[in-house]
Amino acid sequence: MAVREIVIVPHPTLRKKAEKITDFGPDLQQLIDDMIETLHGAYGAGLAAPQVNVSQQVILVEYGADENEEIPPTMYVVANPRVSRFSQEIVTGAEGCLSIPGMMGEVERSEEIIMEGQDRFGEQVKMRLQGWTARIFQHEIDHLNGILYTDRATSTWETDEDFNPV
Repeated sequence: MAVREIVIVPHPTLRKKAEKITDFGPDLQQLIDDMIETLHGAYGAGLAAPQVNVSQQVILVEYGADENEEIPPTMYVVANPRVSRFSQEIVTGAEGCLSIPGMMGEVERSEEIIMEGQDRFGEQVKMRLQGWTARIFQHEIDHLNGILYTDRATSTWETDEDFNPV
């Protein structure tokens, strides 16, 4: 495993539509392992392959239980993720991004989603997600479509460069 460089705006890979994963072999497994190490090193909650300059549809989301911080966080690895259903309930929340250091913004997202995709080995997955976890998934899936949270933000502000919440 290796920590990969996280690209920052205006890097062109961040604006490209990522390619669908069709080969779940050793190269993808290495990319995922590297992304996990990169995410942990950056203390983020999520990471999409375009953020490490790989235009492929794979995301990581690592988040713990809101109610109990003693429960270790869960690592989700999803290839070819898509949201098949958005709730009508929209909530506004603060987001940041490892590829946009020093900035945060208010973004409206669906409170609950149904996300479908494949695990790291190509098996189908389907999850009902809500709250902060749903927000992180929507943020990371946007990366696969060349969309940054600043494109959706109703307001933005500068923050401490070491603070990277999403």
